[in-house]
Amino acid sequence: MRKINSVKDFKELGVSKGLIKGITELGIINPTEIQIEAIPVLLGKATDLIGQAQTGTGKTAAYGLPLLQNIDPSLQEVQALVLCPTRELAMQVQKQLFRYTKYTEKIFAEAVYGGSFIDKQIAALRRPTHVVVATPGRLIDLVERKAVDLTGVKTIVLDEADEMLSRGFKDELDKILGLLTKAKSKWLFSATMPQGIKQIIREHLSSNAVQLQVSGRNVVNENINHRYIPSDDRDKLYRLTQLLNTTFPDQKGIIFCNTKKNVKLLTQQLTAQNLSVDSIHGDLLQKERDKVMRGFKKDRVQILVATDIAARGLDINDLAYVIHFQLPDKDEFYTHRAGRTARAGKKGISISMTNNIELRKIKHLERILGIEIKEMV
Repeated sequence: MRKINSVKDFKELGVSKGLIKGITELGIINPTEIQIEAIPVLLGKATDLIGQAQTGTGKTAAYGLPLLQNIDPSLQEVQALVLCPTRELAMQVQKQLFRYTKYTEKIFAEAVYGGSFIDKQIAALRRPTHVVVATPGRLIDLVERKAVDLTGVKTIVLDEADEMLSRGFKDELDKILGLLTKAKSKWLFSATMPQGIKQIIREHLSSNAVQLQVSGRNVVNENINHRYIPSDDRDKLYRLTQLLNTTFPDQKGIIFCNTKKNVKLLTQQLTAQNLSVDSIHGDLLQKERDKVMRGFKKDRVQILVATDIAARGLDINDLAYVIHFQLPDKDEFYTHRAGRTARAGKKGISISMTNNIELRKIKHLERILGIEIKEMV
């Protein structure tokens, strides 16, 4: 295994000059632990790989850079497939792959997902496509309509495999992997390894698959300033409103709650305080989610209140802050939430509103993530 501290850049990992130039523009300079471990393996001979790494560790580049470097642009066929649990993550992955290839030969990636007109996606797939990024259900629909040809696929990636299982895609994953038995490389990335994931590994991946496990340590963006505000539950709303009005009066940010019910309630309470706020949660239809996100990205809304699952895969630049109105249930969600700010080399702040019980979890997060979370004065 490579010594993490000894690897300085992506050139040392074997990434091509064109890809390095593309990711450098995105502020991706120093490789993360999962990238250091995975990229040289995936750039080598065809292999199966199991990567256990939390959200926010840089998995997209860890598999995306080798995937793109292994594509033959002269072959006008689908050569790689990336499966994602949500529409938002599929769109984000496709966008990142596109950005990585700004200075390489043209490699075309297409995202297909449910909640959007399938006829438009079928028309898009008629253009030369090298990589398909898909949600499992929509990919099955396209295969059954003979709208996508997967016979040339050499690499298949399962991104956030545990999340796909939790969303009920086990049968679809089995079916897709069953169709792609000739794929030379199957790369599975998952934050956790429940029994269903172990079953997929046993049934569809080689017994010689490379296994990597990366902790959550040292993966939190160093440009994020971590703070907490002690607050009794009855005082949280008042302190939050003060914070938004005095510290971030004209800045965009996301406030996270743990449940749909709390997201809806907090949105109503902040709206009553005449704040520019909207929300995103699991009860919204896809067209409603799209409308909210358009308003947020175009600055018609300054504050977005969200659940963890609804916000997974959001790619929004220029967020000044992230506020945890409630600390997340899972440690890796803190990394994911905080990572919404301080993107592309910019600074950002992650603020936790903590009651007495949650104060104990602050110390736990400091220890497990290797960060310092100071009290905000």
